[in-house]
Amino acid sequence: MKISCFFLLCFVVVLISLSFHSRAQSVPGIYVFGDSLVDVGNNNYIPLSITKADIPFNGIDYPGQKATGRFSNGKNAADFLAEKIGLPTAPPFLAKPNAVYVKGVNFASGGAGIFNVTDDLINRTEQ
Repeated sequence: MKISCFFLLCFVVVLISLSFHSRAQSVPGIYVFGDSLVDVGNNNYIPLSITKADIPFNGIDYPGQKATGRFSNGKNAADFLAEKIGLPTAPPFLAKPNAVYVKGVNFASGGAGIFNVTDDLINRTEQ
């Protein structure tokens, strides 16, 4: 929990600094690393993933009103950041695995963790 709070704080600081930055348009793309807070659908492309957000209510407030793989009912923090600096939302990395992403990409995956025990904890809660 402490690590998620740290990353959220860092994200807010970056967002605030970019909102005051006059040359934000010179940024070529947004590259996102994270967990379900900023996932835009990478888990939909992992066949054995147990953490998918493709249920109908998850996209009810998103343009098009359909589930996109985000763990929210609309846009997430990465979407709002990209919108704020005038860039399109970074696409999920796994949507086109052989593509070259020079204008940004989203590597975030719901259920991701930095510790080896993360997978063990997820598996334990399912049993």
